[in-house]
Amino acid sequence: MMQDARFDLIIRNGLVFDGMGNPGQRRHVGIRDGRVAALSELPLTEAGAEVIDAQGQWVMPGMLDMHTHYDAELVAAPALRESVKHGVTTVAVGSCSISMMLSEPEDCSDLFTRVESVPRDQVLPLLEKHKTWDSPHGYVDFLRQHPLGPNVCAFLGHSDLRVRTLGLSRSVRRGLKPTREELATMTQHLESALDAGMMGLSGMTNPWDKLDGDRERSASLPAAYAPWSEIRHLNRTLRRRGRVLQSAPNLVTKLNAILFGIASAGWFIRRPLKTTLITMMAVKGQEALPKLVGFLSNVFNRLFRADFRWESLPTQFEVFSDGIDLVIFEEFGAGEAVLHLVDELERNELMRDPDYRRRFRKDYEKRFGARVWHRDLGDATIVDAPDRNLVGKSFVDVARERGVHEVDAFLDLVVEHGQKLRWHTVIGNYKPQQIREIVNQPSTLLAFNDSGAHIRNMAFYNSQLRFLKFVRDEAEAGRPVMPLEKAIWKLTGELADWFDIDAGRLHVGARADVAVINPEGLGEQLAQFDEAKIENLDLKRLVNRSDHAVTATIINGRVAFRQGQFVPELGRDTVFGTFLPAGARGVAGPSARTEASTAYEANVAASA
Repeated sequence: MMQDARFDLIIRNGLVFDGMGNPGQRRHVGIRDGRVAALSELPLTEAGAEVIDAQGQWVMPGMLDMHTHYDAELVAAPALRESVKHGVTTVAVGSCSISMMLSEPEDCSDLFTRVESVPRDQVLPLLEKHKTWDSPHGYVDFLRQHPLGPNVCAFLGHSDLRVRTLGLSRSVRRGLKPTREELATMTQHLESALDAGMMGLSGMTNPWDKLDGDRERSASLPAAYAPWSEIRHLNRTLRRRGRVLQSAPNLVTKLNAILFGIASAGWFIRRPLKTTLITMMAVKGQEALPKLVGFLSNVFNRLFRADFRWESLPTQFEVFSDGIDLVIFEEFGAGEAVLHLVDELERNELMRDPDYRRRFRKDYEKRFGARVWHRDLGDATIVDAPDRNLVGKSFVDVARERGVHEVDAFLDLVVEHGQKLRWHTVIGNYKPQQIREIVNQPSTLLAFNDSGAHIRNMAFYNSQLRFLKFVRDEAEAGRPVMPLEKAIWKLTGELADWFDIDAGRLHVGARADVAVINPEGLGEQLAQFDEAKIENLDLKRLVNRSDHAVTATIINGRVAFRQGQFVPELGRDTVFGTFLPAGARGVAGPSARTEASTAYEANVAASA
């Protein structure tokens, strides 16, 4: 017997996972008015409904990508197709202290473009043309009127906050402490952002991330100059409001990760501060570190009532580079010196200089101290070059052929071919056992795709699908990683619950954000890379392949992607994604404004 009701969309015959960790059940899903209206063992009346037959497929909540740098791209190309095609229905922006909420377009561009490896000549004109807001509520109004593809949630960036309050030059002045009045202004901005529905504050204490532009070029991001007293002051607001601090430790010393842990702790006398840092990864040469860090984090959370998490990537971390344009070279002085130069002729002159080469070699051969890159040019393979004889060789292979040191071989090739020299290496997570250990740590969140950033260097837009493939393949091989329902929970409900947004679940009454996954399509092509143009921008980027892994992506009850095709309305109509406020699970709209925030908004309006 069919259930007698009318639906806009029916997904029939699928194995349905609820995103809460329960085993999948054979169900028919009925969707009406953007919500899940029925989960039935019996067939549903199909009259007038669009129908997706999910026989043999997984029906699950749309996946969440909680660490992206889509901030600029969503202005120009709000469909965010590269995520939607992989079953992602919610993305988070404003990570790593870089939001585009408060500051002027040029400031936002200088904060964003060098760090995230997106060309400034594309981002700055875009923001100058389209950025009409200068407050959190203005940003939310923009998002709600914008034809978003996936849903968007956001952080306020600490660098954005500092620049708006102190000005760009003062925000990167070493040793400068904000005045009491300036701290009060920062707090007002933060309160307003939380009232507007931001998930919290994103910070950055790692000094390797640098400013672009010509005003304060190569200064670290402003958040890296913030004294701990300033961070502690802002944390009080986050703790009181139950929101999140996202940040990165200082990778030079790593010691301030301890301070973040202490800040998160409730000590049984106060509310824990939700804190998440990037990133837990098995970097080559430091393979045992994730296991130790994970163990200590879990013990600390239990003993001191903390809520401290590490963001992690559930797949191999591999990168590509065009010449020397890769953020890993910001780790040491010689690399930073060449990336400081914009002009290619000036760069080449520096890289030819014998003294510079000695400095580069000294940095390269330094075996102790902070690093992410393994600094092994023998573990870096050339994948493209004008000289086709180079393809497939490492820089050590080339050095042996030429009878020179590997650093000289690398710098010679960069001078010879510039950005036409393309090479590849694996930074971390290169063994399945390492990934297994990381994803099973209670203190990890699967939330480090970095989507929209480093557009020529890496692509993890489909890391969620790769993780599902890994879980399925290991189970079939008799080496189970975790139950499939737990893996789906980690990609959906766990993230939605921890960040406190209305997403990640599939039950009657839930938002109808759904992914239909074909397990037979989870093949080796998921690890392949391709290049594609970014919609509405004169840019190409590295992308992932998915082919037939995702049968359909449904956002707000509407099919956005199906059988390899995007619907024409995606990115044009405001019927798909929307801004999802934090702290409002199941509630449409931001929480009530505080008195201070209301006054702040009035001041912004008056000054405008």
